[in-house]
Amino acid sequence: MSADSPSATASERRAQPESFRARGLTASLTVKDIEKSLAWYRDAVGFTVNQEHTRDGRVVAISLKAGSVELLIGRDDGAKGWDRVKGEGLSLQISTTQNIDELAARIKAHGGTLTTEPTDMPWGVRVFRAQDPDGFKFVFSSVRPSAAE
Repeated sequence: MSADSPSATASERRAQPESFRARGLTASLTVKDIEKSLAWYRDAVGFTVNQEHTRDGRVVAISLKAGSVELLIGRDDGAKGWDRVKGEGLSLQISTTQNIDELAARIKAHGGTLTTEPTDMPWGVRVFRAQDPDGFKFVFSSVRPSAAE
């Protein structure tokens, strides 16, 4: 019996037209100072450099990776103004099984800004919030050891 057949149960039938089935998401962030941003993402948070993108011998973007999370930071060319607000109304959530308190301490040790300290949430995660050098907001979360058991 196919998932579209009239005798299929509601849970077996797929929405028509077929729903979107994404496999991943990569965020692309435009940054004012790519070297400063690279230091934050690589040294403070722990991303690794996947690839540097150059044009005319100058780094214009850097692909970063942490587990299955991918980010692209691109050098701002100033065409839309240097003082524009970035990341307003948006935060990116990154989850991990690693120790959130250690990650928060690492970010602070590298001069990063936490907007909230690590906190246990009622739904079983430990979370803190941070901002990158351009003000892009991130929520880092991890399942508490007692919640994972």
